[in-house]
Amino acid sequence: MQDRANRIASVLTGAMGLVPGNRVLLCGPNNPMLVACWFGVVKAGGIAVAAMPLLRAKELSTIADIAKISHALCDDAQRAEVLGAQQKSPALQSIRFFNVRAEGDDSLEALMAQASPHFDAVETAATDTCLLGFTSGTTGVPKATMHFHRDVMAICACWPQSILRAHADDVFVGSPPIAFTFGLGGQVLFPMSIGASMVLLEKAGPAQLADGIERFG
Repeated sequence: MQDRANRIASVLTGAMGLVPGNRVLLCGPNNPMLVACWFGVVKAGGIAVAAMPLLRAKELSTIADIAKISHALCDDAQRAEVLGAQQKSPALQSIRFFNVRAEGDDSLEALMAQASPHFDAVETAATDTCLLGFTSGTTGVPKATMHFHRDVMAICACWPQSILRAHADDVFVGSPPIAFTFGLGGQVLFPMSIGASMVLLEKAGPAQLADGIERFG
């Protein structure tokens, strides 16, 4: 995971021209590449804006406009919707897709293969924003909430150890998309902060979740 995140950070700051503070749209189902992209964005000093994988171009363009998103790293399964959002949001200029079957010019993996696996994280302040979490928009236009680097560190220091009392040999699994801050915490930040394992299910209905629990313990 660290190797992937470092290469992604190198791609962002190199070929994609990201500078600290740029917002990066992350869109896709829960999978290892989406997680690596999240860490890559944060290491590069960017602001991660994860979107639900079921959102369509109209909703994605609304998020892109509100957050002033300039870059995007998205699963190829969301290609049509992300490109549709780009047509409505001119500020969204630099897009790369991962998990692409036929790697082309917009393949993130192709750029990662040429990138350095070493990347020193951009120095950020505790009160710098590292992610924007959007509400669902059920009462109107979705609203963005800012979360600082210190917020992410605080939840990792408090919740897994004091409430969950989890250990490195535990295995985490869940149904929320990583775009939910609860999904990000419960399936990514909490297990990784204590060296535990996580099971990422792209589809996590009751049947798939039960199967995942049985298969991975």
